[in-house]
Amino acid sequence: MANRLTRIYTRGGDQGKTSLATGARVPKNHIRIETIGTVDELNSLIGVTLANTDEKSTVSETLLNVQHHLFDLGGELAMDDASYTVIDQSTVKYLEEQLDQWNELLPPLKEFILPGGGPAASYCHLARSVCRRAERIMTSLCQEEDQFVNPESVAYLNRLSDLLFVASRYIVLQQGGEEVLWKPKGKR
Repeated sequence: MANRLTRIYTRGGDQGKTSLATGARVPKNHIRIETIGTVDELNSLIGVTLANTDEKSTVSETLLNVQHHLFDLGGELAMDDASYTVIDQSTVKYLEEQLDQWNELLPPLKEFILPGGGPAASYCHLARSVCRRAERIMTSLCQEEDQFVNPESVAYLNRLSDLLFVASRYIVLQQGGEEVLWKPKGKR
């Protein structure tokens, strides 16, 4: 296999522009680059979550697959080409199936849950928050000018934030921890 990256720095971005996969140059603060960067940040947080979970758990297996999906999504965004899509209904369905499996094993929600319950669950909550931000930015990208965004990618991020919420609960259950329940003012 040939080396994909022979040099890490190119100096091509020193003037505040970067290249999309199509070769088009855009400002580094372009909303498409902001979306790609937020998806990358999300992927990094999922990596931190994985570093705090059991490598053999279903959570680890699923989150590793999610990392691959997010890298695919970043590539899709970098193409800026309606004919290039990687995320599809089967990718969204994968999240739904895993979400349903974990949710069946969890106690019903009676109160809102605060982020916490241990390091891995907390990182998972943080990843969920960043996922919601990525979804908001991607929605703005969809609305701006004629910017193409695969509708399945928007659905994927929406479902992923749900999965990360349920995963945080499932991690607490698997690690024998305790969820932190919200107590309204006057009840704490």
